[in-house]
Amino acid sequence: MRYYHLPQFSGVDALRLDERDVPVPGPREVLVRMRAWSLNHRDLLIARDAYGRGMKPDLVPLSDGAGEVVETGPEATRWKVGDRVTGVFLPGWLGGPVTAARLARALGGTVDGVLAEYVAFDEEAIVATPDHLDDAEAATLPCAAVTAWQCLVVQGGLGPGQRVLTLGSGGVSVFALQFASLAGAEVVATSGSDAKLERLLALGAAHGVNHARVRDWGRYVHDLTDGGVDHVIDVGGGGTLPQSIRAARTGGRVSVVGVLSPGQGIDPVPLLRKALIVQGLHVGSREAFEAMNRAIGLHRLRPLVDRSFPFSDAVAAYRHLESGRHLGKVVIVAD
Repeated sequence: MRYYHLPQFSGVDALRLDERDVPVPGPREVLVRMRAWSLNHRDLLIARDAYGRGMKPDLVPLSDGAGEVVETGPEATRWKVGDRVTGVFLPGWLGGPVTAARLARALGGTVDGVLAEYVAFDEEAIVATPDHLDDAEAATLPCAAVTAWQCLVVQGGLGPGQRVLTLGSGGVSVFALQFASLAGAEVVATSGSDAKLERLLALGAAHGVNHARVRDWGRYVHDLTDGGVDHVIDVGGGGTLPQSIRAARTGGRVSVVGVLSPGQGIDPVPLLRKALIVQGLHVGSREAFEAMNRAIGLHRLRPLVDRSFPFSDAVAAYRHLESGRHLGKVVIVAD
């Protein structure tokens, strides 16, 4: 079978396509013929050796992929051949609260990922693909969608009539917009592109703010929403947190899920004055994934796929994500 790996972490050009034997599933594993994969900004950082310590040497990259079961181990009982499934980002976090142990194994980082034609998964570390989604759409879910769901629903208790601020047009932000719209919340979306803002408005955002023109967009959103939003999905980190804090209402929540915009230390005074909840979030459990998929199936929600690339040209998919021209998810499909 063909697979990709990173012999060194020196950038996208280090990605190598090679061949090796198809894995044999262990007693409680299932073998999945992968049909589609999706990229996250995390994958770019890992390729550049900018994600942090603990990355597996000679890593098979990517956390997100979907396909069908083609073989089961002798003790595996959860799945049968032909089942369509999607991998879980954190295979050790099946449910319950977050712990260091449950975060320790992350696909495409501390352990090998899924950018291969066949992958052996523990039978507990996959979920059923929603029937109405194709494999490319399903492949977008494990990281970005579960992260947005964890922020808004699991931790945030999202409800009708609340207000949500999303930053930019990447996977987490677009999924947050879609989930918030389904819940009857009012969404304010930001982007540095008017063309992207038009598309975000078409997806259900009530307001669009061009942060390239509105420099103090945090104050602008605070005033636009008569006192601030209930939820901010902050994908920027240090560079956007001060504005996100400004945009939030008193008693609101800022979920920090990315580091796209590095910055300096945060002044704690606004946090205290507003009694804000600021929480870092790292994807979510299999239990959260399954609950999210039930909602996706009920509402027939379709992920936004920006562009698909063939497996044989995975480097081009990385390059497209790196360009920042995408809106939604960048996907790789079997060829």
